[in-house]
Amino acid sequence: MTRNKHVVELSERSREVFREIVDTYVQTGEPVGSRTLSRRLSVTLSPATIRNVMADLEESGLLFAPHTSAGRLPTEAGMRLFVNGLLELGTLQEAERERIDRQCQATGKSLETVIGEALSTLSGLSRCAGLVLAPKTQVGLKHIEFVPLGPCRALVVMVTDDGVVENRVLDLPREVTPSVLVEAGNYLNARVVGRTLDEAREQIRNDLETHRSQLDSLTSKVVSAGLATWAGGGDGAQLIVRGQSHLLDDVTALDELERIRGLFEALETKETLLRLLDLTNRAEGVQIFIGAEHDLFKVSGCSVIVAPYHNSRDQIVGAIGVIGPTRINYARIIPLVDYTAKVIGRLIG
Repeated sequence: MTRNKHVVELSERSREVFREIVDTYVQTGEPVGSRTLSRRLSVTLSPATIRNVMADLEESGLLFAPHTSAGRLPTEAGMRLFVNGLLELGTLQEAERERIDRQCQATGKSLETVIGEALSTLSGLSRCAGLVLAPKTQVGLKHIEFVPLGPCRALVVMVTDDGVVENRVLDLPREVTPSVLVEAGNYLNARVVGRTLDEAREQIRNDLETHRSQLDSLTSKVVSAGLATWAGGGDGAQLIVRGQSHLLDDVTALDELERIRGLFEALETKETLLRLLDLTNRAEGVQIFIGAEHDLFKVSGCSVIVAPYHNSRDQIVGAIGVIGPTRINYARIIPLVDYTAKVIGRLIG
């Protein structure tokens, strides 16, 4: 992380006061006054001296005074200064490492399941909403099968060359019979073996469009739907969001509730989140977006901590992170996100 120029300009006394204000804000969410600071600071300063320092910090754009309180809160610029130049990262507890490692055990689980469980663990440990951009399956396919579940529904089972089994529930026209599902499965298996999902979709789309296949209209629909179910309706990777309820755990004021409501609306706009996570493709390591630094947070007053993960060829194939209020515990959560991304990368590799 780059160092903010304001850090160089702050005196040691100003740094101590500012750091204590941010630490208290992260813990309580409340404005911090001079008398509280005088009791908490490791150096002895009078309330009058502290007020003068706070006034200078406010003039610098690092603090502001809510109209309901004589105390001060850090601005988003102040939080960025703190994260870039004054933050002292913590270390993961062994129990936290073991919990993340345990959830990322791949034995008998699909990649999507493992990533989803890792995300739920990260969300629980951080007490934030978790989000992950999961990679598309790029392993060769071995087998596809349609299993009837009843009227208008079937289970699509896909097995990859590396033994991972993926399942999806597919909605079907009422007139689809078990024999149509068998025909669709036979058709796919004759063409997809050894191809990646993207390659298979392209091949079969060309066959259907040029009428090279001998399938009737109904079977063609089943084939197309079966392949499309892994694409999420588009060509992009899958976005998973977990633990939104954590954002309500520590709401203490009406204005905070309004910000969280705005964030819930933003979380529903997955296209925006995908663009945000895509930014991790342009930089290595943990990325931190605070408040209005990104279009997503102009109203919500929240922050994202996100890190990319890599495949065995060191290519970025996805990203995982958390989203929460600007006063999230950066010192604790940054290592959590970083470690989880590395574990997922090792799993994929």
